[in-house]
Amino acid sequence: MTAPTLDTAPLRPPGPRAHLTDQRVRDALTVQQHLLTAARAFLHDAGFAETLPPVIGPVTDPGGRGSKQVDVDFYGHPYKLMTSAILYKQTSLLAFRKIFCIAPNVRLEPLETADTSRHLAEFHQLDVEVAGASREEITRLAADLVVHMVRAAVAALPEVFARLGRDTSAFAGLTPGGFPSLTHAEAVALLRQRGHEQSPDAEIDWRGEVLLSAARTGPFFVVDYPKGSRGFYDRESTTTPGALRNFDLIAPEGYGELCSGSERTHTYAEIVTRMRETGENPQKYRWYLDVVREGVPASSGFGIGVERLTRYVCGLDAVWQANAYPKLPGVVSP
Repeated sequence: MTAPTLDTAPLRPPGPRAHLTDQRVRDALTVQQHLLTAARAFLHDAGFAETLPPVIGPVTDPGGRGSKQVDVDFYGHPYKLMTSAILYKQTSLLAFRKIFCIAPNVRLEPLETADTSRHLAEFHQLDVEVAGASREEITRLAADLVVHMVRAAVAALPEVFARLGRDTSAFAGLTPGGFPSLTHAEAVALLRQRGHEQSPDAEIDWRGEVLLSAARTGPFFVVDYPKGSRGFYDRESTTTPGALRNFDLIAPEGYGELCSGSERTHTYAEIVTRMRETGENPQKYRWYLDVVREGVPASSGFGIGVERLTRYVCGLDAVWQANAYPKLPGVVSP
């Protein structure tokens, strides 16, 4: 299987019958089921409670990178489809100290992302949140979880990986104990050395992400994104002002980002301040702020893109091959 490149021609899914009967798609969905089964076992054994988050609410994660939210009419009230469960993950820690969920998310990504091979307008995330956890603890958990998921799928499905043409020796270096990391500033410097003009004040763009990813043989973290590049829920460092205590997990071989997470901003005053700094109106988040005002635990968490992880593990050309009913940005589909 050839790893993705910047020059890969865009692929589009066929109709539902052709898609669901395609052996490559069926194999990818089989691998995906094993990945999720392994994740549930790992997290249950570690004392996590599985929650069932809402799919609509009065407000959702503000998102970024040009994506838009979807409005729905809830008995005359304007509600949103969830772009991520992050606000509900924080408040769910009032019931359980360690939680996870596997849920759909809807983001109207910019039309140009239909041809990146990594974007869907509707996708699924494996979301995790832990009360009292630091970034170091949560990145270790994310790495160990991914290692466990991949190992379980590879061990259970050798014939499937053979049909997919995925050389599983690519995962030989995946061992528990964490992945290496570089700071956002170090990533920007590396990209500029390679002739890519990455902004030091913004998220790593898609081309930059692929360049970093293609140069690695194993997953790695990018940490300390600059303040202003991410949402109000990513906590600012107390020792490095202007740097956020967040991270992305990047797959090797050009597959790009698999997971994002952070330590969370969790006090009322800090959250309102960060909302205003990022251009958000606190009034929109009334229910969330009412809960936060009375106190929520400090926490850290992350979300793993299920289709993106499946794509990397299977060596797929495009993320839509890991979704039963793929919806590319701007493409009308079932």
